[in-house]
Amino acid sequence: RSLAAAGFLLCSLPLWSQTSAPSKSAAPEPPKVSASQVSPSYVIGPDDTLYISVWKEPDLTNTLPVRADGMISMPLLNDVQAAGLTPMQLAASITDRLKKFVADPHVTVVVTQMNSQRVYVTGEVLHSGAMNLTPDMTVLQALASAGFSQFANTKGIYVLRSENGQQKRYPVNYKKLIKGEAADQNIVLKPGDTIVVP
Repeated sequence: RSLAAAGFLLCSLPLWSQTSAPSKSAAPEPPKVSASQVSPSYVIGPDDTLYISVWKEPDLTNTLPVRADGMISMPLLNDVQAAGLTPMQLAASITDRLKKFVADPHVTVVVTQMNSQRVYVTGEVLHSGAMNLTPDMTVLQALASAGFSQFANTKGIYVLRSENGQQKRYPVNYKKLIKGEAADQNIVLKPGDTIVVP
């Protein structure tokens, strides 16, 4: 898997692809990506960006931000609760509400930016603080964005993660990673992870 890869979560009711049926208009289409790149249990939050598509209804297809109140704004439906739902649950909710206006609506929800979930980088880095968690973001990718100060101990980096009420520590040897060694240390980050560079 490429370190620079970006992933998106594609969920639909019912599931469809560009080749399954022709569209009556040239509506924008989401990138073709693997749904396995992000957990199906991902919960949408404020500041996330969503691609909402209604098959054969280009006027209802758009890229929408999730507002601070957890809502998105859609034609016909006005405000729709998005935060707190998985993409599949949101697709189901939109589908149900659209039945009043559209015959047999087929709705697709794609999370294109996971801005509501963050990781943190601290210590001897150039850019410390919160960082938006992108799908499949690895330790190496986060460190590349944060940069190192001249005093950084790149052999002693570690990730702090809360699991089952306990804080676990995962060692990261940057020197080995960039040599293609210790690939198992280049873990995929989870929301709330803290990367410490001593």
